[in-house]
Amino acid sequence: MLETSARLLRLLSLLQSRRDWSGANLAERLDVSERTVRRDVERLRDLGYPVNATRGTDGGYRLGAGTAMPPLLLDDDEAVAVAVGMRTAAAGGSVAGIEETSVRALAKLEQVLPSRLRYRVNALQTYTEPVPAYRAGPTVDPSVLTALAAVCRDQERLRFDYRAHDGSTGVRTVEPHRLVSWGRRWYLVAWDVDRQDWRTFRVDRVEPRVPTGPRFPPRDPPEGGAAAYVAQGVSAAAWRYRSRVVVHAPAEVVTERINPAVGVVEAVDEHTCVLNTGADTLTTLAVYLGMLDLDFEVTEPPELIAHIRDLTARYARSTPPRP
Repeated sequence: MLETSARLLRLLSLLQSRRDWSGANLAERLDVSERTVRRDVERLRDLGYPVNATRGTDGGYRLGAGTAMPPLLLDDDEAVAVAVGMRTAAAGGSVAGIEETSVRALAKLEQVLPSRLRYRVNALQTYTEPVPAYRAGPTVDPSVLTALAAVCRDQERLRFDYRAHDGSTGVRTVEPHRLVSWGRRWYLVAWDVDRQDWRTFRVDRVEPRVPTGPRFPPRDPPEGGAAAYVAQGVSAAAWRYRSRVVVHAPAEVVTERINPAVGVVEAVDEHTCVLNTGADTLTTLAVYLGMLDLDFEVTEPPELIAHIRDLTARYARSTPPRP
C-alpha cells in the first residue's frame, strides 16, 4: 500500500486525469478503503485543492476550479508533449495571441524539467524542421477553443452564433463531439440537434453562448471518426477548384501517395478508385495528379481538363521526336 504522501500525489493525479470519479473507483485504483479516500480528499482540501463532492448513487469527487491553479502532475511523456506543444505554439500558429503566452509557460516548465526530459525536448526541437505554411489560415480565439474543448469533454449541449461561408448568420444547437485541427483551420464536429445529423463548423466562425445546456449521452461517432469526417467534407470544399478524378489503381495505393489534406479516396473496385481533391490553382491540382505516377481520368472541371491538355502539349514540345 502506498504511503500517505505518495498516495495523495496519486489521488491528485487521478482527479486531474478526468472530470468525475466515484469514491469506489478511487478506492479501487488506490487499493484503499472508501473511508481512506474521504480522509485523503480532506487532506487535499486542507492543502488548497478544491475537491468537490458530486451527487449520485455512489457519490463521487471532482477537482474544481479554485482561486489559483494548483500544481499539475505530469508523467514523463505528458511533460514532453506539453513542452513540445508550447514550443510549436511559440513559433506561431492558428490560435490568436498565443505565442507570447506559450513562451512564458515554456520557460516555467523547462526550469523544472529533469535533465533527461529536457534532453528529449531539445533533441526533438533541434532535429525537426517545420515546413512553412504556403497559405495563411484564419486565427482562432483561444478562449473559444478551450470553451469548445470543455463542452466536448463534459458532453454538454451548446448553443452558438455561427457565420456561414456565404456570410449569413444563425443560431445552432449541437451536441459537441470533437475538435479537429486540419491544416491551419480548426473544426468542431458535432451532432446538430435541429438537423438531426452530424455537421462540421469552422471554429473561427463560432461565437458560443453561455450558459451551456444539459449533459447528453454519447453517440456513436460519424463513420471513420471525427478527423475522417472533416477530411471528407472539407478537403475539396475549401478550395477554389474542385475535381473528381478516376484513378486506375487500388484505393490503398492512392491513399499511400496522397496527403489527407489534399483529397479523399473512395474505392470503386479492386483496381479503381475515385480521388476527390481540390486546390486554389489549376497548376497545383495538376501537380497533385502528376505526383501520383498513376493512370487517371479527369472529367471535371473543364478548366482543369484544358490545363492538362496544355501541359501535355508543352511536355511534348520539350522533348525531341522519336527516331
